Amino acid sequence: MVDILHEIEAAVPALRRYARALTRDFDRADDLVQDCLERALAKRGLFPPKGPVRAWLFTILVNVHRNSLRGSRRRGEVVDFADIPEPSVPAPQPGHMALAELDRAIGMLPHEQKEALLLVTLEGLPYAEAAAILDIPLGTLMSRLGRARAALKTLTGTPSEPHLRTVK
Repeated sequence: MVDILHEIEAAVPALRRYARALTRDFDRADDLVQDCLERALAKRGLFPPKGPVRAWLFTILVNVHRNSLRGSRRRGEVVDFADIPEPSVPAPQPGHMALAELDRAIGMLPHEQKEALLLVTLEGLPYAEAAAILDIPLGTLMSRLGRARAALKTLTGTPSEPHLRTVK
C-alpha cells in the first residue's frame, strides 16, 4: 500500500506536465491532475499490482480529461478577459515565435492526435505503453502519430520536425 502511494507521488510531475500540454492552461491542468489523483486514491483497491502505476495514472488522467471535454462542449468555453493578448505587445524573439507557432499548431490538432503525440513526444512513453493508456491498438496509435506529424508540418510550414520524432 505504501509502495503504491510512493509511485503515485513520483508520477505527479509527469502527470502535471502532460495535463498542462493537453489543456494549455495551468489552472485547468492542476484541477485535472487533482481529479485524477482523487480518483486513483479512491480506486486504488481496483489497481492490479502487476501493472505499472504510472501507466494506470495516465489512463485515469486521459479518461478524466475526455469526460471534462464532453462536459465543456455542452457548456461552451469561457474566455477570461485577462487572457486576451494586447495587440500592441511587441513580437518575441524568433525562437519564442517558433515555439508559440508549434504550440498553436499542436492546439489545433484533433484531440485524439494530440493525446497520442504528447504521450510519445512530451512524456517519451514507448508506443505500446501509449497505446495501452489510450486504449487503442498500436497501429491506430502509429496512424494518429503520423497524421499529427503531417498536420504539424502543414500548419507550421516547416519541412520536418525532427524534435517531434521519437524512436521506440
